[in-house]
Amino acid sequence: QVQVVESGGGLVQPGGSLTLSCVASGSIYAIYGMDWYRQAPGKQRELVAGITSGGRVNYADSVKGRFTISRDSARNTMYLQMNSLKAEDTAVYCCRMEVVATGGTPGVFASWGQGTQVTVSS
Repeated sequence: QVQVVESGGGLVQPGGSLTLSCVASGSIYAIYGMDWYRQAPGKQRELVAGITSGGRVNYADSVKGRFTISRDSARNTMYLQMNSLKAEDTAVYCCRMEVVATGGTPGVFASWGQGTQVTVSS
């Protein structure tokens, strides 16, 4: 009933920039936390950045100073601005949103997107 879709991935050279978007749709009353994860082949999934409903942000040390997370709660959207990209940033980036639905089972549940590929290579 709730769908989350990422976009904005692609191929970029080292030092370049990309902006990822994540949009949720469906029976949504509110979204609490919004988070970006990434996973490269053979590696564990990693929390890249998160933002609360109040705008508090958190970043992994590996991306701090290079990435910026933001959200537009009225449009159920979050963004990840990625600058100074490195080869080690190559991964599938997935969106996770903590959703309160307008109907059905009460409570908060996590909705995941399918992911968008980011490849940093020369």
